[in-house]
Amino acid sequence: MNTASTPQLRVAAVQASPVFLDTPATMEKLRNLVREAAQEGATIVAFGESFLSGFPVWTNVLPPVDQHDFQVQLVRSSITVPGPEVDELGSIARESNVTLSVGINEVSDVSVGTVWNANLIFGPDGRLLNHRRKLVATWCERLAWSHGDGYDLHPVHTSGANVGVLLCGENTNTLARYALLAQGEEVHISTYPPAWPFDRSDNRADYDLAEAIRLRSAAHSFEGKVFNIVAATALGDDAVAAVAGDNEEIAGLMRAKPTASMILGPVGQYLAGPLVGDEGILYADIDLEDRIIPKQAQDIVGTYNRMDVFSFEVNKTRHTPIRVQGSTGSRFTEFSSAPRRSAAEEEMAQ
Repeated sequence: MNTASTPQLRVAAVQASPVFLDTPATMEKLRNLVREAAQEGATIVAFGESFLSGFPVWTNVLPPVDQHDFQVQLVRSSITVPGPEVDELGSIARESNVTLSVGINEVSDVSVGTVWNANLIFGPDGRLLNHRRKLVATWCERLAWSHGDGYDLHPVHTSGANVGVLLCGENTNTLARYALLAQGEEVHISTYPPAWPFDRSDNRADYDLAEAIRLRSAAHSFEGKVFNIVAATALGDDAVAAVAGDNEEIAGLMRAKPTASMILGPVGQYLAGPLVGDEGILYADIDLEDRIIPKQAQDIVGTYNRMDVFSFEVNKTRHTPIRVQGSTGSRFTEFSSAPRRSAAEEEMAQ
């Protein structure tokens, strides 16, 4: 932490619904929301899980045999990294001079059947700084999303802070959280979906999504002494209509457990929110020096750790379907290397 630079900053958690499986329309909505947050002085703006352009909530409520059309629509609306949509997101961050974090549905450029739940962080200059794929799709999400990897499982220094991100259920993965903290995380971004229908009965597995988000977010803030920008997407009427149709039971399941966004301080206290269900933007002014005194008591990546007792390592290799040695004349050899740079990154390198 360089307290001489920018220890104080304003952050924003955007809780909004995408235009369901419509990437161009959602991109325009995102652009306007980023502008609004920037006008309010926000320097870090976070959107929820798979905001571009919709969480596959149908996997929670429909039988697998009824999901095929939605999977096709999901693939059609997903993006590649790098790609034109990534360049547009970078330009949005640059135009508003903010650090932008946004959840996306990402497709493979070598296999039409693979979709990842991913998150991108752009710096105020529009450069793509971090490209994460969710480590493990949760429960029924595995019908829509593939497993990710440890690539980019680290915080990035932007807007004066070391910023890390975990997607939804990753925020209960103790080792993933520790990996970010041990690499200097100061501001954490937690992303969440618009809904999580889990059970028809109130008598078993009664999963309160908003309360579950609060518990795990406060735990990470308190344990790591970090600020936590918790950004969820909102559930749009268009998503309910598309998935439920005229089935009132399914519509009721989708709306029963609304999501929540909030911003928490380094001992787990509310700084803004919670915002439950509705669309809106939460703001908080944070001072990175507020982490010093709590760290004096317990610093799990410093003086409260026993590195002579415990050891930990992370594999950050990006998964690739093939590794090609030598020149074969095939266009697919490019996919055996490290992830390619976006147009903005290429421009920065020149």
